[in-house]
Amino acid sequence: MYVRLFAAVWLLVCAFLAVIAWGFQAPFSYDPVGPRAYPLLLLTLMAAAALWLLCKPSDEPTPPISWPLALRVGLCVAALLAYALLFESLGFILSTALAGFALGLLFGGRPLPSALSGALMGGLLYLLFDYLLDVPLPLGLFAAFLES
Repeated sequence: MYVRLFAAVWLLVCAFLAVIAWGFQAPFSYDPVGPRAYPLLLLTLMAAAALWLLCKPSDEPTPPISWPLALRVGLCVAALLAYALLFESLGFILSTALAGFALGLLFGGRPLPSALSGALMGGLLYLLFDYLLDVPLPLGLFAAFLES
């Protein structure tokens, strides 16, 4: 029951945010994708997941929320908040690698594979966005090495 209520509220939030994101306009074109494509893509994915949670058949009852689960959710939110706050100063590559590492550990991964996957995710996503999609990303601490 709580899952369906959460899904319905989240679907409304996604619709509200999509209306706001639709109005995003750049005074000049600084990248080929534009400022509204990324938020609308994320909101579409979140709305699809909310619809799935809302409409999926429920054969088994939803387990109650436990304190360890609530702690993991809180740590996940804290890791994503730290990612957002450190994005400009550390740069995309390093902040994405650290967030990937932290979330990998949070979901039960071993330290070495979590660190390796976080580093690969930061580097490969930077290459994808910067070179293939022409989306400028902050370099942060790597600015001296990668700007040449």
